[in-house]
Amino acid sequence: MQTRSIGNSELKVAPLVFGGNVFGWTADERTSFSILDAFVDHDLNFIDTADVYSAWVDGHQGGESETIIGKWFKDSGKRHRVVLATKVGKLSTRAGLTAANIAAAVDDSLRRLKTDYIDVYFSHYDDEQTPLDETLNAYQKLIKAGKVRVIGASNYTGERLDEALKVSKDSGLPAYQILQPEYNLYDREGYETDLEPVAEPRNIAVVPYYALASGFLSGKYRSKADTQNKARGSRVEKYLDARGLRILDALDEVAKRNDTTPATVALAWLIARPSVTAPIASATSVAQLESLAASTRLTLAGEDVDLLDEASAWQK
Repeated sequence: MQTRSIGNSELKVAPLVFGGNVFGWTADERTSFSILDAFVDHDLNFIDTADVYSAWVDGHQGGESETIIGKWFKDSGKRHRVVLATKVGKLSTRAGLTAANIAAAVDDSLRRLKTDYIDVYFSHYDDEQTPLDETLNAYQKLIKAGKVRVIGASNYTGERLDEALKVSKDSGLPAYQILQPEYNLYDREGYETDLEPVAEPRNIAVVPYYALASGFLSGKYRSKADTQNKARGSRVEKYLDARGLRILDALDEVAKRNDTTPATVALAWLIARPSVTAPIASATSVAQLESLAASTRLTLAGEDVDLLDEASAWQK
């Protein structure tokens, strides 16, 4: 498996990230363990979670995903095979990016994850009420303490990311090495116009979330009826327009040419993007994981990329 660097750090990752939001939500503990074992068996090594996963589920408080991953680390002994990312700032009981909150939240996460260190610690959302230097100073302490190796930004605007990078440079503080934006074949404009111009020239790694547009790009949602009684159904309805259906047609065509699935093609398109390090995708079964892992072995032909680019062009 050819690996890619996380920014200017020493961390090397496979070109696909597993999104751990499903652990404890749509995948129970036993299923989660099976998926995690299969993931590393494919020589994939980057797992993303957050302290807030899955607080949106009735009866959950957050930390469920981290807890399952931690149990898997303990039972499997495979912590050394994983580059682990988690996040701080969105959980209601640990909200924001103040120094005090970060210090408390990281210890909560480490306890749940049953590990001594976090490879990549993300600011889950920008906190404009907290000075950037306060947040970055807090991260510097965690790095010096060995609790965190690399820091990243999620859900930042290009302007705020640029501002944070300037604070790091001017103050000698740790800089964000990795960015987690929303980006996929349908949701292109925001990233390509606002964030890519900031991240790419600075060698910031990019790991897009919603890489399959909440499952829409897998092709399993073709009409509003397909979204009924599904965990992510309400998120998918917005994609069921003329452009979305045009993208599905293109994915079907390219998948047929390559004897694979639309999901595999959609991820391979992201992997091939020059500014993308590794897309984030989730699965709720080992069988689903297979089509995700296949994307790391699929090299799209130029005519395939052109067809997908044209179908998904947001200027239209």
